[in-house]
Amino acid sequence: MLSQQNAPIIAIATAPGRGAVGIVRVSGKHLAPWVQALCGRVLTPREATYLPLLDDAGAPIDHVLALYFPAPHSYTGEDVLELQAHGGPVVLQLILARCLQLAANANDEFNQPLLKRLRLAQPGEFTQRAFLNHKLDLAQAEAVADLIDASTEAAARGASRSLAGAFSKEIHQLRDALIHLRMLVEATLDFPEEEIDFLQQADAQGQLTRLQQNLERVMAQTKQGALLREGIRVVIAGQPNAGKSSLLNALAGAELAIVTPIAGTTRDVVQQTIQIDGVPLHVIDTAGLREHPDVDEVERIGIARAWAQIAQADALLFLHDLTRQDDVAYLQADTHIEHTLKEKLASHVPVLHLWNKADTQGESATSPQQGSGRQATHIALSAKTGEGLPALRQQLLKVVGWQGGSAEGMFMARERHVRALHEVEAHLMRADERLNARVPALDLLAEELRLSQNALNTITGEFTADDLLGVIFSSFCIGK
Repeated sequence: MLSQQNAPIIAIATAPGRGAVGIVRVSGKHLAPWVQALCGRVLTPREATYLPLLDDAGAPIDHVLALYFPAPHSYTGEDVLELQAHGGPVVLQLILARCLQLAANANDEFNQPLLKRLRLAQPGEFTQRAFLNHKLDLAQAEAVADLIDASTEAAARGASRSLAGAFSKEIHQLRDALIHLRMLVEATLDFPEEEIDFLQQADAQGQLTRLQQNLERVMAQTKQGALLREGIRVVIAGQPNAGKSSLLNALAGAELAIVTPIAGTTRDVVQQTIQIDGVPLHVIDTAGLREHPDVDEVERIGIARAWAQIAQADALLFLHDLTRQDDVAYLQADTHIEHTLKEKLASHVPVLHLWNKADTQGESATSPQQGSGRQATHIALSAKTGEGLPALRQQLLKVVGWQGGSAEGMFMARERHVRALHEVEAHLMRADERLNARVPALDLLAEELRLSQNALNTITGEFTADDLLGVIFSSFCIGK
């Protein structure tokens, strides 16, 4: 039985709906006879040909631009045909049906049984074939989806650099240095009587140290790339009427959340994505946190959802009301919330204490310096006038580790890349311990280096589990 992976695939490659142009894309092996039959002529490779695309009765479906890319000089590494037609959904479906119909007769007309298995492509399958045919490595393939999904200009530029191979180049350089060190250690294992002198003469320690230093640099860049792609999940929390919804509206520059003086107005989560210096911020407004006999069932659910959002935050904006800083009951409630935050939040999550309504305090408005012992920052601001918002934006970037700089030098990265590099770091640390032991354990040293290389290889796909590939490519859009 022929593998589904070898069967030719077809899909509409443009977004659903109407448009000026729509594209139908086909990829497979030995498509030339079928392409000629479909188009009614031999197509010159990599040249656009304007022609009528006919149905089985000889009537034109549409006049299209046909582009034929013979293997291996195509996106997928297979034969690829792209048909650019008018972008109406009915027209594209008719073209799709005609392609499938002609392929169904392939066994009789073209003596190509594989063509008979032409089927609709799964999400990301064109790019998956590009990866499997070594046109892209896995990091570059992921960058294709990241470029499509980019929500900021900086993210788009970073994804473009990753697609061009900037990130992969860094990983390959680390891998090459690691392979060289592995070769040295494993060769030394064959000559145990000379192992110590041999390693010293080859500067194994120096090589390992330089490898760790380069890894540290790449990890810092990768963390920046992950911030560009994933963004920062920022949750606004606090008591009712502290100004949480007003702050969300001020940060977003739009009236997204309803603002009233009535306690408990916000009953559900409201989210908006904004950007600061090209970094996406997913800002989440939550219901006011309080324990009061007047809290009804709907507000109680809203408060529970607020705590659920807080537990998932990358950074927390704890909003206080400057006009109530002398209210003992209000301060006690804030203290209770703060104690609960210590239990709900991971220790590494930064908390920014924001003292709102500074416009009511005159020029002498300051933020009381009370707060938890964790990473706490205090800022006085006014969601109404915008005072303090620039400082808040920059502080947000600072606490999550954004180092700024030109987007031209950034590449896109994913959380799985960050985790893989942390795994490499852990193995190299253990390798350093093995090398510096009183009696170096070279067999264990070699194993740590091998595991380091395996972790690196998962980033570019030289060593990748099939189930991981399924997860990665299933997130792509159909036709890509």
